[in-house]
Amino acid sequence: MQVRKAVFPVAGLGTRFLPATKASPKEMLPLIDKPLVQYVVEEAVAAGIEQILFVTGRSKRAIEDHFDISFELESLLSDKGKDAELFQVREIAELVDIFYVRQKQAMGLGHAVLCARDFVGNEPFAVLLGDDIIDSPHPCLGQLLDIYRKYRGPVLALERVPMENISSYGCVKATQIFDKVYEVTDLVEKPKREEAPSDLAIIGRYVLTPEIFPILERQEPGKGGEVQLTDAIRKLAGEEAIYGCLFDGIRHDCGDKMGFLKATVDLALKRDEFNGEFRRFLQERLGSGVDLTGATAGESITL
Repeated sequence: MQVRKAVFPVAGLGTRFLPATKASPKEMLPLIDKPLVQYVVEEAVAAGIEQILFVTGRSKRAIEDHFDISFELESLLSDKGKDAELFQVREIAELVDIFYVRQKQAMGLGHAVLCARDFVGNEPFAVLLGDDIIDSPHPCLGQLLDIYRKYRGPVLALERVPMENISSYGCVKATQIFDKVYEVTDLVEKPKREEAPSDLAIIGRYVLTPEIFPILERQEPGKGGEVQLTDAIRKLAGEEAIYGCLFDGIRHDCGDKMGFLKATVDLALKRDEFNGEFRRFLQERLGSGVDLTGATAGESITL
């Protein structure tokens, strides 16, 4: 069955970005000229997703407004002859069919996914987290869907991370079965370094089957007193094969201030309009010993 639907859990409070997120959703923080969440929605659409459900919470109205029609703004842009800007604004509202549901209590990622049960029905579906901006010519979700179509089982996005950072992630025990494809045999949510089964971390892209919902319904709170999606997938692994995709692309952890700053620089340097003046500005600030001349639009930068 084709994966047509995607779930975006966006009910979190964004405390790592306070005070900027006191009244504005973290997902609406601008990465150059688009909010974080738009990058991820565009990835889902590029991968073939037809319907999206935002699992929202209090103070998330700005997300709904962003993906809605703005009559006043469109009228103003039209009157001023700003056709390019008008096209951009209209395109956002026409990206994909979008639905919304409230997660009334902050009970964790697993609970947020459970809130999507009626929307998903009896279909496979994707879950995308807006913290992870993944820069890749082939959408990260598209890579997972390629594996799903071949193996017909849940697929997790995986990335190798330094072991000193593994306690910040869910991670997996897995066996490689093909190039960049793994069969997952165990999952652990935020393990201590010495207890981690590998350096393969679960990143914020999932393809899941509806069999996850009865498990989530019974799932007891885990780490942090929250219903953890990783714990539920671990139980699902006892019922069906779970796969992992060591995806191609560069992930920017925009749920972290340093990751957000790196993403801003990296993506800006890949755009022609900033590739000259902004590059020169960075070279001036960082000193003449830093060579930024090798990167052009479409390439990644390491500063």
